Amino acid sequence: MERETQFIGQSGAFLDAVERASRAAPLARPVLVIGERGTGKELIAERLHRLSDRWEHPLVTLNCAALPETLIEAELFGHEAGAFTGATRARAGRFEEADRGTLFLDELATLSMGAQERLLRAVEYGEVTRIGASRPVRVDVRIVAATNEDLPAMAAQGRFRPDLLDRLSFEVITLPPLRVREGDIAVLADYFGRRMASELRWEEWPGFADHVARALEQYAWPGNVRELRNVVERAVYRWDDWAEPIAQIAFDPFDSPWKPMPLPRAGHTAVHAAAPASAPAAAPPPDLSQVADLRAAVDAHEKAIVEQALGRHRWNQRQTARALGLTYDQLRHCLKKHAIAQQE
Repeated sequence: MERETQFIGQSGAFLDAVERASRAAPLARPVLVIGERGTGKELIAERLHRLSDRWEHPLVTLNCAALPETLIEAELFGHEAGAFTGATRARAGRFEEADRGTLFLDELATLSMGAQERLLRAVEYGEVTRIGASRPVRVDVRIVAATNEDLPAMAAQGRFRPDLLDRLSFEVITLPPLRVREGDIAVLADYFGRRMASELRWEEWPGFADHVARALEQYAWPGNVRELRNVVERAVYRWDDWAEPIAQIAFDPFDSPWKPMPLPRAGHTAVHAAAPASAPAAAPPPDLSQVADLRAAVDAHEKAIVEQALGRHRWNQRQTARALGLTYDQLRHCLKKHAIAQQE
């Protein structure tokens, strides 16, 4: 997917974070960006770089959680040929690659204490030593680091170096979660929806039905903007009629009437909770006593579910598809597969 490069929002909390990044950008001081997943920490790092005097030089990114502890220091500081098994040639680290530019360290809290110590020296003295080398290399690097952890608490527990925390926190920008950004959910949903409709070559953007718009506002968004984008784009992609407002949305892409049931662990008896009194009664399964194999049993049950749903919706196929969480084409495939004829 194309990277998001725009800051979209109008809430005070969001605009305050963007303004703080803009003010800190011209200074060559370290910045810590704190926020939940999906709040846009990397976008803030890009803004800090693009609005600085370093914008013509590299913005180098390293996800500290993506590498094992044995490789993280070699990735940060580089190594000489023969420094360890597999090091067949010398290689510059991310610090050298980011010289005169910006180094963005994502997932900072996952660094080992040893890597934190070497990072502190690099920040403190402006020089790094490749693994296997005897002399340091001078570097001019602006550090931007990000995490979703409580670093002061980690420092108090002895899991993060307090002196490194002090060096990296000239400015701390804490990004607000989407659920507190009043008014931004509707703006973002409309933006992502229009973009997806354009990608699908719709003739116009129908918007969202009122009940869908309310659902978007009321959802807690644990994945923040990244999750909102996925939910909206999925809803647009699954919608068949671009002339009608989108009236169906799925927050959980794994939700399905055919979702596999987890097997009980050895030594445990499966316990089934009773359905609440207000829940609609499930349709009784068809008589499978004469069915010889599992595939036929599944097909027979699927046919019964589709036929009952069609009956509830008076054989309106679009309404039935929406109720079953299917696209219109998927429902038509089921009708053909099971030879279900239209009832008059």
